Amino acid sequence: MKTRHFSSLALATLLVVYTSTAIAHEGSGITGGFISGFLHPIVGWDHVVAMVAVGLWGAFLGSPAIWILPVVFPLVMAFGGALGVIGVPVPAVETGIAASAVVLGAMVAFAVRPAIWIAAVIVGVFAIFHGHAHGTELPGAANPLAYSIGFVISTGLLHLSGIAFGLLVRWPAGKIAVQAGGGLIALAGVGFLTGIL
Repeated sequence: MKTRHFSSLALATLLVVYTSTAIAHEGSGITGGFISGFLHPIVGWDHVVAMVAVGLWGAFLGSPAIWILPVVFPLVMAFGGALGVIGVPVPAVETGIAASAVVLGAMVAFAVRPAIWIAAVIVGVFAIFHGHAHGTELPGAANPLAYSIGFVISTGLLHLSGIAFGLLVRWPAGKIAVQAGGGLIALAGVGFLTGIL
């Protein structure tokens, strides 16, 4: 079982390393069908670390957060996406996306364990920013439904990658590794905020 989780994590890491480092919401011309939607979250580092952080924090918090947080995120992200599609402005979208990596990573790094509803609200707020950014480009997609399905599946797989890594918290050394991973995600978020990454 450990080998399967490691293999999945290694595959996800390879996909991330060998894809373009373009920001996921620059409108870089990949809005099309299912494949475009599937690849879109993977080619944006800011999206990757935030999605992994959601799964990581859910696993760190344990049941029921392990499944509630990864369900809340795409549901609220769809709402944010709808706001983007109909043109409702949301201020500081890029800042909110970068801040999601800082905050979610820090929650794991510092072993923050709020009530489940507070964790869900935090995840949901950041999901609005992520959804809005992608919703603003969705109308230009050749097949918006196929694009959305691919996007949601890819986001779910990134959540699962975070959960798989987060399950290491069952062991003392694994807990340290998971918290260190949260710290790296938070640092990446600082890099996005400052423009270093």
